[in-house]
Amino acid sequence: MDIRYVKLEIFIPKTHLSALRTALQTVDAGHLGNYDSCFSYSRVTGTWRTLSGASPYIGDIGTISEEDELKVEVRIASEKLDETLDAIHYIHPYETPVIFVIPLLV
Repeated sequence: MDIRYVKLEIFIPKTHLSALRTALQTVDAGHLGNYDSCFSYSRVTGTWRTLSGASPYIGDIGTISEEDELKVEVRIASEKLDETLDAIHYIHPYETPVIFVIPLLV
């Protein structure tokens, strides 16, 4: 089966939503018919422990952190996956961004 589209789930601080929206626009992510910039977001709480050797955006080495984040969901054409991920990584403040790529059947 040929996968034409994938859904990205991107976890990002709410302070970076505008930068993410612009980055997604530059690669035409979220283009649906006669609309662009189509995505949704919801508030979530992220939790993690920073390990030795990391350079965290938020948090301290060896401690559990919890922060408000947004989960952004957007559909993209599968052939634009690499350039979309590059655009997200360019503006994302986290050392290791959490981005899930989910194949869509329709």
